[in-house]
Amino acid sequence: MKLTARDAGRYFSKPETNRTGLLIFGADAMRVALKRQEVIAALLGPNAEEEMRLTRIPASDLRKDGALLGDAIKAQGFFPGPRVAFVEDANETVTKTITAALQDWAPGDAQIVVTASALKASSGLRKLFEGHPNAYAAGIYDNPPTRDEIEADLKAAGLMQIEQGAMTDLTNLARELGPGDFRQTLEKLALYKLGDSTPVGSEDVLACAPSSTEADLDDVLNIVAEGRTSEIGPVMQKLKAQGMQPVGLCIGATRHFRQLYAAASDPGGAPAGIGKLRPPVYGPRRDRMLRQAQGIGRDRLERALETLLDADLTLRSTSKSPQMAVMERALIRLAMLAQARR
Repeated sequence: MKLTARDAGRYFSKPETNRTGLLIFGADAMRVALKRQEVIAALLGPNAEEEMRLTRIPASDLRKDGALLGDAIKAQGFFPGPRVAFVEDANETVTKTITAALQDWAPGDAQIVVTASALKASSGLRKLFEGHPNAYAAGIYDNPPTRDEIEADLKAAGLMQIEQGAMTDLTNLARELGPGDFRQTLEKLALYKLGDSTPVGSEDVLACAPSSTEADLDDVLNIVAEGRTSEIGPVMQKLKAQGMQPVGLCIGATRHFRQLYAAASDPGGAPAGIGKLRPPVYGPRRDRMLRQAQGIGRDRLERALETLLDADLTLRSTSKSPQMAVMERALIRLAMLAQARR
């Protein structure tokens, strides 16, 4: 039987112990692995490995010895409780072996859990599980996690009290990060809030989110967009010492001011425009960019983009002007535009 995305999410957290088997397939190996871990943990509990109630069988081993799976589902261990025979990285070459194991399965045998990469609708392995009356097939696709999935991950991490703003930040963060990185971020957040009874806020999410590789660039862009002209020189010296290239700085500044212009130009106002940015911005950074967009205004942001375009053309031309000086002058002009509105 085929599980829809919504049904699969519920089934992974509360699987049925009397089923013959489950196939989990998808192009993203990390997403598949996380779902496999979740469903096996829900089936067997925390001590399955130690109690030898979980048998792992790589598909490569199964191709060499087809009896491995049949033996695993029938074997009885010393410890009571449900058992799982897990076939990893399966493909069409092991379909016949798995078919035989499903046909030979009887109540009381170990449940068969199979993982595979992306499978076409015509795949024999996929059809085997989708057509079986007592087995399931679930496709894992590269879609952002749903709110229910995020809430389940938060609950698993022990995070029960979440402010609305922090939940929005986590939802946006889940869209940016891979599933493994997002899970690690939640674990870090749980440790960060250990012993703290207050709800998780946006500041907590920001403190635990992966650090941006452009933190220093963000510093100078915020200085410029907030009109703090006197601070540009010192931070430019720091960036130059760290090896920041003028062209890279120009590209980063152009991206930042385009985002501000898009927000300021939105028919629904800057708050609506900020919410439409991709990749999304969240937490204190979102509030800061909103203030910048509203403070400078659409017309001045348009002039700022023209200034950056001129600087970019100069940097890419045969001009003998010092490139970092060209970029610094452009940033000072931008800061003066931002300052003029205040």
